[in-house]
Amino acid sequence: MQVLLVKDVASLGKAGEIKEVKDGYGQNFLIAKGFAKLATNEVLNKYKAEQKKKAEIEALEIAEAKQMQKVLDEITLQIPKKIGANNHLFGSLTKDEVAQYLESTHRIVIDKKAFDIPQIKTLGSFQANVKLGHGFSANLKLEIIAQQDK
Repeated sequence: MQVLLVKDVASLGKAGEIKEVKDGYGQNFLIAKGFAKLATNEVLNKYKAEQKKKAEIEALEIAEAKQMQKVLDEITLQIPKKIGANNHLFGSLTKDEVAQYLESTHRIVIDKKAFDIPQIKTLGSFQANVKLGHGFSANLKLEIIAQQDK
């Protein structure tokens, strides 16, 4: 019996491989537990189509990450903060604040968990690393300025 593995199976193979197994092992364990499907032409064609679609989606995500990397590398985000004595901030700059300012000023929505910022407690220029997925990251320039009282 030939089966298409849909999950990795120890001592048999990895997902996507077609394996020849005994009928009882294939029916009673692999197919029953959801580790494999019977390797018919219909199942194989469907699996190949799913893999092709996944590859297309991944290629699109990579292209979007590259484009976002170029955009973010060009941006200098000016963030006004209240300051106290010696140009120290009241509190420190948070990932949430950076994400909100990026969205409000440039209409770019990035989850705050993607930001890796140093602890910022003074005015000045800093760099924030932004993880974009698929191994891509961008360097966002941050400029902390004094907030003008109204």
